[in-house]
Amino acid sequence: MTKPPVSISLSSYGADLVRQQGQGSFITLLAAAGASRIEWREELLTTEQPARLAAEARTQGLQSIYSSPLELWLAGQPRPNPALALALQRAEAFGSTWLKVSLGYFTDSHDLSALSELLAASAVQLLVENDQTLQGGRIEPLQRFFTAAEHQALPVGMTFDIGNWQWQDQSAAVAARQLGRYVKYVHCKAVARRDDGKLIAVPPALADLHLWEQLLKHMPAGVMRAAEYPLQGADLLQLTAEHVTTLSRLGHARREPAHV
Repeated sequence: MTKPPVSISLSSYGADLVRQQGQGSFITLLAAAGASRIEWREELLTTEQPARLAAEARTQGLQSIYSSPLELWLAGQPRPNPALALALQRAEAFGSTWLKVSLGYFTDSHDLSALSELLAASAVQLLVENDQTLQGGRIEPLQRFFTAAEHQALPVGMTFDIGNWQWQDQSAAVAARQLGRYVKYVHCKAVARRDDGKLIAVPPALADLHLWEQLLKHMPAGVMRAAEYPLQGADLLQLTAEHVTTLSRLGHARREPAHV
């Protein structure tokens, strides 16, 4: 069986290290660790040259996702965020097939035809993620958006961030049942609460992996998935390879025939 594509969000290595070394320095590491995709992080860019990174990633056999903190819909504005056109261009410059953004303030009065025109002019596919905000991190507005986008036949998919639902006290299981068919990309992230009450991303325990297996049952077979939790240690290659293997196996058990 073909293994599902596994991406690594470069934020997993820590903002300080990534900014210090540059995002291009992780290309060879990800390829050697068996990842098939790399997620560039706009908020961690320093002096990187998009064309150079795009070429290096292609040479190493990696496809690219471009992650932007942009909100697709701004409060009180019926048309898409004016910055979306530039974000699509930047994603393409980085050689990315996908652009990941947040939902923002979507209402039923928003102009999906304007969004359709923007997307029709770009080769990049838009992925809208549940973030940690009140406006973009709850099931109901995301469901309304994807239902409307589906009616308009917009080329938009969902990035389902497993951990982010907890910031708005939402059930990931309920979200998977209601939104799973729209999912094109899964951000895998376990969450813990610090002593000061703050929620933080952490690597998965066995219980988290079991939960993720259940969530994937509601999503397309072999859906692209990514690590977006701390990957920090003395041997980043070995650590990354272990997590790539773990994530690539998620969802296999339910699709393999039972042995008799």
